[in-house]
Amino acid sequence: MIIPGGIMTAKRLRLTVALAALTGFGLAPALAQRVPTPEQRIERLEKQLRQVQRQVFPKGQPADTAGFSDEPAATQSSFRTLDERLNGLERQLADIVRQSEENGHRLTVMQAEVARMRTDQDERLAALERAAATAAAAAAAAQTVPSGTVGGPGPAAQPPKTQAATPPGPSPQQAAVVPADPANDPAELAYDEGYQLWRSGKYDQAITSLRAFTSAYPKHRRASWADNLTGRALLDKGEPRAAAEALLANYRSNPKGERAADSLYYLGQALMQLNQPGQACKAYSELEDVYGSSMRAELKRLLPAAKSEASCS
Repeated sequence: MIIPGGIMTAKRLRLTVALAALTGFGLAPALAQRVPTPEQRIERLEKQLRQVQRQVFPKGQPADTAGFSDEPAATQSSFRTLDERLNGLERQLADIVRQSEENGHRLTVMQAEVARMRTDQDERLAALERAAATAAAAAAAAQTVPSGTVGGPGPAAQPPKTQAATPPGPSPQQAAVVPADPANDPAELAYDEGYQLWRSGKYDQAITSLRAFTSAYPKHRRASWADNLTGRALLDKGEPRAAAEALLANYRSNPKGERAADSLYYLGQALMQLNQPGQACKAYSELEDVYGSSMRAELKRLLPAAKSEASCS
């Protein structure tokens, strides 16, 4: 006879054994699933990092996190901002370069002006020294009278006659103001310096020298020459627009200048380089109307070919 309590005990024993068997068979896979693989760990870290990035950088992730997301490293707005900053820096650099070039040009003009002033000062000092020496020699000759020329003690009025009989010549003031030789004129020397630079093909230096000349001697007869040669130097340099402006200014400011007619002719040449034959014909026509027969022979020789090239009627 089996006791009911014994039946329950046997059932419990069998259930326990079954559970133990099931546990024994399923324990290893469960333990294996609890240890993540490296790929799973990396994937979990990437998910956590994305969550942190969304909280820290709600408007977009920084460039240092590139590679952890399929989104671009930088947003379009940040790229536009960087591009605008680069453009601003380039403009500032261009302005700095332009200002540096302008300052260099001003410095060159100032140096040429200082050199011209020194030359002019030296010439004036030399002229004053020559005038002083001439005056001293004239005074000594007036005071020294040979004894045999008068024939004994004569009237006191004869020494003034001796002074009046001194060889005529330029007064000390005239000797100081009007140079005897045009080659010693500092203005002529300054113009010749610019002319020689132009002839040697040093157009930038020639333009600087010629402009310094016209600034120092605006009323000199060579001022028309210098302004005209400045325009020709710009034309030879390959700057027809600047040349046209300089040549037109020379003609308008001094139409009676010795090279005003030349400026009109070369103005037409500059306009031809600017592909404006109609305007060039107007310049040639005004050259003929204003100067006509008074035109230099060289311009009369060059004008027909220039009008033909511009197809002037």
